[in-house]
Amino acid sequence: MNHDDQVLDDPVGRSLRGRHARFARRLGRAAAYLPEAATFSAVSADPDAAEWADLAGLIGPGGLADMFSCPATPPPDWEPVFSLEGRQMIWPGTARSDGSPAETETETETETETETGAGVVELGAESVAEMLDLVARTQPGPFWPRTHELGTYLGIRDNGRLVAMAGERLRPPGWTEISAVCTASEARGRGHAARLVGALVARIVARGERPFLHVAEANTGAIALYQRLGFTTRKQVTFRGFRIP
Repeated sequence: MNHDDQVLDDPVGRSLRGRHARFARRLGRAAAYLPEAATFSAVSADPDAAEWADLAGLIGPGGLADMFSCPATPPPDWEPVFSLEGRQMIWPGTARSDGSPAETETETETETETETGAGVVELGAESVAEMLDLVARTQPGPFWPRTHELGTYLGIRDNGRLVAMAGERLRPPGWTEISAVCTASEARGRGHAARLVGALVARIVARGERPFLHVAEANTGAIALYQRLGFTTRKQVTFRGFRIP
C-alpha cells in the first residue's frame, strides 16, 4: 500500500479522483463532493481562471465553495465566509500482532470502559438521525445525511442513546482520515473519544493504510488527546470557505 504523504497535500482532490469517485461531481477540472455527503471542493495546485470558472459553474451562484485545506487563492469577487486555523496530524505508529494499535497510556485507561459495559458499535443508515443529532449538539465539524457512507463510523451508546462517535472520511491513496470525533457533554471524561479513535486506528492499520486527521488549532484538548494516542503534526493548515457571486 502506498503511504506517500504528499497525497495529503490535496486530500480532497485525491479522494475524489480515487476511492470516493462515486461521491464526486465534476465540471472541467474542478470537482466537489455530492452535497449530501460532504461540502468540500477541489481544484488543482495552481488553478487558472478557467478552473475557478469551472468550480463556480459546478457549485452555482450563491453557493459555498468549501476549499477545506486548499491554499489556492480564488477570484477576488468570491466572498470569504470562514477561515479557521488548524493542523493535519498523522499516525506513524505500528500495529500489534492482533491488528490493534500499539498501546498507549490513554488506551490502557480506556480498556476499563469495555469491562463496564459501554461497547463500540458500527453506525449505519439506521443511525443517521441520531448521528445528526449528536453532531448538532457537539459541533465537531461538517456532517451530512450521507457522510456516514464515506467510511466506517463507530459509536458508543449509554442506555440506548448515542453519546459518542467517530468515523472515516477522506480517503486519499494509502490513507484514511478519522473525523467527526465527538462526545455528548454529559458523557465526557469517560475515555469514549480515545476508545473510538483507537478502534478506528486499528481497523485502518489492519487493512494496510495509515490514519490521519485534521483538527482546529484552538481545540487544544483534542490535540493533546491525539498526541497521547500517537499522532504527530504533519503541517499547519487553514480551512477556508467562499461564497460564489
